Amino acid sequence: MAATPSLPGSPAWWASRHVPAPGVEPRRGRPSLDTARIVGTALRLVDEHGIQAFSLRMLADALNSGTATLYRHFDGKDEILAYVVDRVLGEAVLDDLAARADWREALTVTAHRLHDILRAHPHTLPLLTAQVPVGPHGLVQRERVLSALLTHGLPVDLAARAFTAVTHYVIGFAAQQFGPAAAPDDGPGLAAFYRALDPAAYPTVLRAAESLTSVPVDEEFDFGLGLLVHGLAHHHPGP
Repeated sequence: MAATPSLPGSPAWWASRHVPAPGVEPRRGRPSLDTARIVGTALRLVDEHGIQAFSLRMLADALNSGTATLYRHFDGKDEILAYVVDRVLGEAVLDDLAARADWREALTVTAHRLHDILRAHPHTLPLLTAQVPVGPHGLVQRERVLSALLTHGLPVDLAARAFTAVTHYVIGFAAQQFGPAAAPDDGPGLAAFYRALDPAAYPTVLRAAESLTSVPVDEEFDFGLGLLVHGLAHHHPGP
């Protein structure tokens, strides 16, 4: 029985790529295009058109090439998108975390920088929610964050759980607020809807209507992140 092909972007798929570090891209035969250029162009097209509209024909046209050339580098669209999302993760600057005052600051800086990158590339968010990002850039970023947290005194088990909790929060928040399926921001309309509710059935919602609908997105993000970091501190109340 033939082995089931690994899904592009999955841990098994990345393991089969034999890519030791960022900057090393797959090559087959004698390709005439630089793979970093292919991935960079693909990211630009995804940013402009979204992953559903993105196609190999669109990419080939943007590169003044043909789809056959692309197939000498990648097996198809899904493979290119796996490299695209990994490249996005590589854009976050996380090599200075060990120099931060403590683990709380290192974790907060990580969250903000990842949030900013995902906000700049919202069409890639469905790719991040579909797979655990363990490409070469994703692994390097994990290593940097975990190493910084350990340097600042967190035990390894708490560092791992802190990293997972905060990155899940950032990705989920960004997907809900900025992803392709994000609902349009209509605070006034939502507030009006709440105020029109039956006060006998929803008295507390009516009291909280303004607070539920008037907090800026960035302030909401900071508040939630602060709750996470503060909660983690209770598990490690060190200096």
